[in-house]
Amino acid sequence: MFGLTFDKVLVIGVIAVFLLGPERLPHYAAQLGRLVRSLREMATGAKARMKDELGEDFDEVQWQKLDPRQYDPRRIIREALLDVVNPEDSVAAPRPVLKAPPIGESAYVKRQESKARLMEDRAKPTPFDGEST
Repeated sequence: MFGLTFDKVLVIGVIAVFLLGPERLPHYAAQLGRLVRSLREMATGAKARMKDELGEDFDEVQWQKLDPRQYDPRRIIREALLDVVNPEDSVAAPRPVLKAPPIGESAYVKRQESKARLMEDRAKPTPFDGEST
């Protein structure tokens, strides 16, 4: 949970003992316990409210499919580019052969030409407008 391991929790506990002292530590531990309990009750209440509002469909929702950590942007882009609707279709259907665009001037040559045009524009004097303020 939140990337906390037992070692990290132990270090945080030791630091809390030194910072808070033995007199105030039980009070803050009780407050932390009440906070965790209230958060758990809020989560349970929200789940019950969603179940009441969504009705019978709530149990049928596949929550794992909605987990944002499972999305792979490479797969999404690949499917969009190949117009694959079902992953099962992509296995059975042969993949289209992607052809490279015709070779004209390379990007390097185009970049050099644009740099040369830019340098020519910089060599020209700046236009002057006498009516500007």
